[in-house]
Amino acid sequence: MLKIEDISFSYDNNETNYNLADINQNIKEGEVILLCGESGCGKTTLTRIINGLIPNFFNGTKQGNVYLKDNLINEIPIYEISKYVGSVFQNPKTQFFNVDTTGEIVFGCENLAMDVDEIKSRLDHVVKDFKIQPLLDKNIFKLSGGEKQKIACASVSAVFPDLFVLDEPSSNLDAQSSWDLEDIIKNWKQSGKTVIIAEHKLFFLNNVVDRVLFLENGRITEKWSIDEFKSINHRDYGLRQINLENLYVNHDGYYSNNQDLMELRNFNFKYGKKQVLDIDGVKIPKNEIIAIIGKNGAGKSTFANCLCGLKRSCKGEIIWGDVHLKRKDLLKKTYMVMQDVNHQLFTESVLDEVLLSMGEENISRAEEILTNLNLIHLKEAHPMALSGGEKQRVAIASAIASGKEILIFDEPTSGLDLKNMMKVSENLIYLQKLGITSFIITHDFELIMDVCSHVLHMEDGKIIDNYKINEDKLKNFFLKN
Repeated sequence: MLKIEDISFSYDNNETNYNLADINQNIKEGEVILLCGESGCGKTTLTRIINGLIPNFFNGTKQGNVYLKDNLINEIPIYEISKYVGSVFQNPKTQFFNVDTTGEIVFGCENLAMDVDEIKSRLDHVVKDFKIQPLLDKNIFKLSGGEKQKIACASVSAVFPDLFVLDEPSSNLDAQSSWDLEDIIKNWKQSGKTVIIAEHKLFFLNNVVDRVLFLENGRITEKWSIDEFKSINHRDYGLRQINLENLYVNHDGYYSNNQDLMELRNFNFKYGKKQVLDIDGVKIPKNEIIAIIGKNGAGKSTFANCLCGLKRSCKGEIIWGDVHLKRKDLLKKTYMVMQDVNHQLFTESVLDEVLLSMGEENISRAEEILTNLNLIHLKEAHPMALSGGEKQRVAIASAIASGKEILIFDEPTSGLDLKNMMKVSENLIYLQKLGITSFIITHDFELIMDVCSHVLHMEDGKIIDNYKINEDKLKNFFLKN
């Protein structure tokens, strides 16, 4: 199906510093291959080699060849490659061409000039497979990150390619949607499709992957069958947990036991006439690390935007201790790291980005924060030139440097490997010790069990549960039913 022969590649045309080096691999038709390794190890670059984005869209120095069914992929026009290779990127917004969801799902089919009946048939097929009937005929820009990811997967699937290349496909998906993705990959596999997945989250791939390729510094250094992979100690290789059943809470020391409360009363928000946030009343402990969980589209990001004063028409009261906070108070007291951090990166260097969020510039403090987040070697780099995970950490660094009392993180570990997830955990604990209250909107069960002390569970814009961290409740939500 796919033959990778002596592939080496460098983005900066530096033949002594390759992003990929000496990659050789034969992938059979119908195989499901997992590419794993720490951030920056070369996973995304290898996917770009396979799907033709290198050299068609990314320049650099390339050696070696890739053959797709005995055809040299470099000699296939990029519009022809799309018939055989379907790609889903880490940030789904980068592959959208339409404003409405239904138009986006069928865009690839229309582009290949399929007849109307065939397009309708394929639309029905993927809607059923992906369980996305409620998402049809919606404005893409009003979807949650996870819902956008589902639409991207469905659009690629509708073309019925022979090979699927997925780069961090679960990065914005809730637990149930990740398990749904496992079922979809199983269906592809049963249909004889070949699937290559670059991922940090491993739990939903446990029963579908055939082989695992582990990359370090642009090289494949380990190859495992799935049975061999299940038997290794994943933390020895800096990899996430493959079995969520093995996770447990082990951080009693992180609780502040602070009796002060933050209270929300009649807290609500509408998009037009649609009620998307409706919280009668809730009391939340201050100075804790609070996980906000719920399915994609439950209202978590809207809740966060209202909590930090970004929604002018949000109604209700926020009581911080004995003080009633107005919107202008929230803007002064809170700092938010958005789900799409591209919206909040403004400067020409990573160091300047962190300094920008400080009341008074303090270079030594900024460099200390960057060191703690494993970013100091990138301090002079342009933020927009970084990987998705690196950008995420830059935004987190800015939040830490802001000195605000309430920090809100929307999917802070999206696309992060184990090492950098743990760096985020360490910094959250550090903030908690400084008296900071952190709200973490997350689908990352590993992060919650590692660091969070309290949980708000949202559904349909309401808080349906509010509790000190509880293993049984969390496993009931995150594990496959």
